[in-house]
Amino acid sequence: MSAIRLTALEMLERLVAFDTESHKPNTPLVDFVAAYLESHGLAPVRFPDASGEKEALFVTIGPMIDGGIVLSGHTDVVPVAGQDWASDPYRLRVEGGRAYGRGTVDMKGFCATALALVPEMIAADLRRPVHILLSYDEETTCLGVVDAIAALGIDLPRPDAVIVGEPTGLEVADAHKGVAMCETRVFGHEAHSSRPEEGASAVMAAAEMVSRLMRVGDRLVGEGDASGRFDPPYATLHVGTLSGGTARNILAKEARFHWEVRYLPDTDMSALMAEVEAIARAVEAERLTRFGPFGRIENHWEVDVPALAPQPGSPAELVALRAAGRNRTVSVGYGSEAGRFQGAGLPVVLCGPGDIARAHKADEYVTLDELAAGEAVLRRLVEGLR
Repeated sequence: MSAIRLTALEMLERLVAFDTESHKPNTPLVDFVAAYLESHGLAPVRFPDASGEKEALFVTIGPMIDGGIVLSGHTDVVPVAGQDWASDPYRLRVEGGRAYGRGTVDMKGFCATALALVPEMIAADLRRPVHILLSYDEETTCLGVVDAIAALGIDLPRPDAVIVGEPTGLEVADAHKGVAMCETRVFGHEAHSSRPEEGASAVMAAAEMVSRLMRVGDRLVGEGDASGRFDPPYATLHVGTLSGGTARNILAKEARFHWEVRYLPDTDMSALMAEVEAIARAVEAERLTRFGPFGRIENHWEVDVPALAPQPGSPAELVALRAAGRNRTVSVGYGSEAGRFQGAGLPVVLCGPGDIARAHKADEYVTLDELAAGEAVLRRLVEGLR
């Protein structure tokens, strides 16, 4: 097979054409990228999920030794349903110096620049390797990268630094909040509303639970952010949905609500989760078992995306600042896979082209100038490994 060569824009066009919304397979995209890498004599390693419909991909360019830099990006995108796009979101449209399409800025633009530079990386005769890691499910759980991370230093080389290419405007971000998401299910006992002692209302217990969680959220606001780096400058607690009951005159048998905590890097989430359980037991006693063993409350923590804590002077920070031409780091308000890398003891920062404000919206775009600037940063990173 002859080596496939594509510019960053051509690569972006190919990547955008794959509909990789998080609830859909990404294997066709991974097949394409694997074939592209193999055409250059590389040996990508694939990490399928349990279904076999989604895969992460890892490849090393340069010597197969520990060290070097991982360039990490996710292949999944958020849905386009209900959005008013001016053109097909899965067909790249270039107009007015902008490339429009789902995932262009979050974050197939970064993936495209890294992949397009593979031939240059190979020709650079690197002393230390560049590794490219493409993941899945970043938009939902940030778990699609964990199998590949677990292999670093065991089956795969262990890098010195990780650059996650989230759109930071090529600023170097060394901190972001974490997010823990929970579904709380409340089980009561049906009875006629005129005889409340014969049952327990799941809806009323859920309302009490939400009220007490709101007070926890108020306390988090009051505690603030000692680092002064985040906007808003405190952890937040938010209840997004609440449902339950069948009729006005029936004590509700079931209720549930979905909520989240966006927490600071120094938040003790174990203590907060224990506090939530204590609240649930108190509400059970007051609202669900007051007249008998009529109900219970279950908290199901569905997702916990770790925060990214600053590591001043880390290898990732130093190499990214130098390549991006920056003299300071910033914080960002969104979550990423970076906390997963940090949890494995790997120095990591975020640095990628484009503006996160354009992500997840209709007519998402990255500018051609941003792609070119992103390529220049990656070239400087590669130059430092020669």
